[in-house]
Amino acid sequence: MIAEVYVDIPVSPVNKPFDYKIPGNFEGLVKPGIRVAVPFGRTKRLGFVTALKESSDFETLKPILSVIDHLPILTDELLDLGRWLAQTTLCPTVSAYQAMLPAVMRAEYRKTIVVEQPERLPLSFPELVPLFSSDREVSWDQVEKHHPESLKAVNQAINKGILSLHRLVKNQANAKKVTVVSAAVPGEKLQEAFESLDKRSKRQKDVLSFFIQNTNQDRVELSRLSNHYHLSRESVHRLEEKGLLKLELIEQFRNPYAEKDASRTRPLPLTEEQRKALSPILSSIEKGEDRVYLCHGVTGSGKTEIYLQAIREVIDSGKQAIVLVPEISLTPQMVSRFKGRFGEAVAVMHSGLSKGEKYDEWRKIREGQVSVAVGARSAIFAPFERLGLIVIDEEHETSYKQEDTPRYHARDVAVYRGRYHHCPVVLGSATPSLESFARAHKHVYQLLSLRERFNRHPMPEVHIVDLREEMRDGNHSMFSRALFKKMRERLEKHEQIVLFLNRRGYSTFVMCRECGTVIKCPHCDISLTYHRSGHLLKCHYCGYEEPVPRSCPSCGSDSMRYFGTGTQKVEAELNRVLPEARVIRMDVDTTRRKGGHEALLRQFGEEKADILLGTQMIAKGLDFPKVTLVGVLAADSMLHLPDFRASEKTFQLLTQVSGRAGRHDLPGEVVIQSYTPDHYAILDAAHHDYGQFYRQEMQIRFRHGYPPFYYLVLINLSHPQPDKAAEAADRITSILKNNLSQSAQIYGPVVPAIARIKDRYRYQCMVKYKREKALLPLLRKIAGHFQQTGRDSLQLSIDLNPVMLM
Repeated sequence: MIAEVYVDIPVSPVNKPFDYKIPGNFEGLVKPGIRVAVPFGRTKRLGFVTALKESSDFETLKPILSVIDHLPILTDELLDLGRWLAQTTLCPTVSAYQAMLPAVMRAEYRKTIVVEQPERLPLSFPELVPLFSSDREVSWDQVEKHHPESLKAVNQAINKGILSLHRLVKNQANAKKVTVVSAAVPGEKLQEAFESLDKRSKRQKDVLSFFIQNTNQDRVELSRLSNHYHLSRESVHRLEEKGLLKLELIEQFRNPYAEKDASRTRPLPLTEEQRKALSPILSSIEKGEDRVYLCHGVTGSGKTEIYLQAIREVIDSGKQAIVLVPEISLTPQMVSRFKGRFGEAVAVMHSGLSKGEKYDEWRKIREGQVSVAVGARSAIFAPFERLGLIVIDEEHETSYKQEDTPRYHARDVAVYRGRYHHCPVVLGSATPSLESFARAHKHVYQLLSLRERFNRHPMPEVHIVDLREEMRDGNHSMFSRALFKKMRERLEKHEQIVLFLNRRGYSTFVMCRECGTVIKCPHCDISLTYHRSGHLLKCHYCGYEEPVPRSCPSCGSDSMRYFGTGTQKVEAELNRVLPEARVIRMDVDTTRRKGGHEALLRQFGEEKADILLGTQMIAKGLDFPKVTLVGVLAADSMLHLPDFRASEKTFQLLTQVSGRAGRHDLPGEVVIQSYTPDHYAILDAAHHDYGQFYRQEMQIRFRHGYPPFYYLVLINLSHPQPDKAAEAADRITSILKNNLSQSAQIYGPVVPAIARIKDRYRYQCMVKYKREKALLPLLRKIAGHFQQTGRDSLQLSIDLNPVMLM
């Protein structure tokens, strides 16, 4: 038999299946979806088997070296999906397959140097003898790192056959194994042994006593016996030697939620609106229809309860469900709602888990031990084989589009998988993307509306404060008088406050007031942000950091001043003007450590803080009964970015963060501070009027020819030399103009808003089109050509329907 294998090298020249012979001892083990190690050129590589066949066009074939997996890690559906992704996102097929797996399942390639002729080594290369003093085999990386001066001699010894170079392909994924203890004899025998032990064997008697009293327990972890029950490990081993106890090493799934007991919940009674929204979804589940529903409901309207009840129907019919939630919304509250309803039938996948935990959650799905997968973008590839429902919550979120290869949108993958499994897809949002709402208007999607909050509580009252007026009246504080007064009132009533500012750090930039020099990143065309903790200037694009200079590097003046406001600065100001307030700051800097996000939210939920201050990670998924005031400190922070979606993103973020207030019995208020208070995105968000915003924004998109009226393609090029990047961009623009129809609009090449990132100069070209059959084949040719000639450090990326233009 012959296997078709895609080799783990994501470049155009090898983006095709290669034929390999299946050795007799691997017959029956090698199946489509399995990973194998294969010889490729002079190296060994990992590969994905995509098909088996009887014959090949090639006479001599290399054999498969080893089989990595015992069961296919990619189902037939996922293999098909990978080919579709490669076609529609212009990525190598193997990149699509890699994106479907946990990072820990990527291949690890290692080179080792082995002594083949130990008797000749001291005579020919005595200087290499110390390298092999403890072992005949050493890692190439270790020699390269600690003994680079020996590399020349090592190569010479390899050429003479004294040493040899071995290339290993290793699978990084490892199952966790634990030692468990069980009784090796019946209870009566244990009792006899207990009675025969003398007083000096007290520790052994304690262990026996435990197993006599817990005869119903099959096996207990050795670590639990020691740490929880304080029993002696040494005594356990002594009793094993006597044949009374049995120790075994078994595989165990890592459970990141083992310590968190989510109390079980029951379905809530639905409102009339919820019943109307749920009914067609249940009908599609029952009939096996691949319909797409857009559930448009105001914040707090009970969309999650609709998802939960639809999932219950899916599980009861023996099928499975995927729920996508933006990473930022995947809060402990959200996880506990699904765990509380479905218990151990839920696998959760998000970036807060360790690599091993993610791998085990994926294994539970693949081995059919769970029925629901809840996770961020990549959970759309959960390897379920009986999908009955896919839910995408907060479907407008840009994080559902992957920014590197393969550049897929989770919504498109969901619709494709729904079609394959004949199951409905539910897109939910209080602020749907214009593209999705337009599709609902054209009846491509079916619209389900929820206009009222679940508990019939009113939407929060919103006040817009004109910061220009505040400045004219002499208030230069970051808090308007209205917001400050309301914050004081809430503190007196022992209610809670959420303050939102979409900018981390202390100050946006540092400038010399003498000569106007702004301290910039030496590797990117962007100013450095001041972070008070550590007194450092940091680049939020490449990670570069440096101490704050005492004097101006240009003119030597000591007039260095901090401009702009970040969350750290707001926290410092709160501590100064409201010293009695307990403040929790939530941004990337305070939630870096594992569990940091959860710990801060738990403190706020337990009312150990009065004010939660944060960036957009606090805008979604939070539901605290005592939050009655939300303050948006700078509503314009995203409004004036060079992005046609800036108004839409501002409207969405303001609506989402406003929805955190007054979700329970206490009424809520929102204060939005802005320098452009009459902008329609801010006014419509204040009035909770999505319809009005949609109509105005669609008129602007139509006039300027942007989605959803046109499709976009963004081509990004970068190179360490600006002239090389510009030359390639000119060539690509010329190719596009010469090969596309007159109706396609080609723009560029242009230098984007941030001209340089990580010492690479950037150029962009854009194509706007409605129908362009020649476009995809042409882009594929361009990508292939520039990848083959890109050895001079040119990097090219092609993004179809981009969500980020900067």
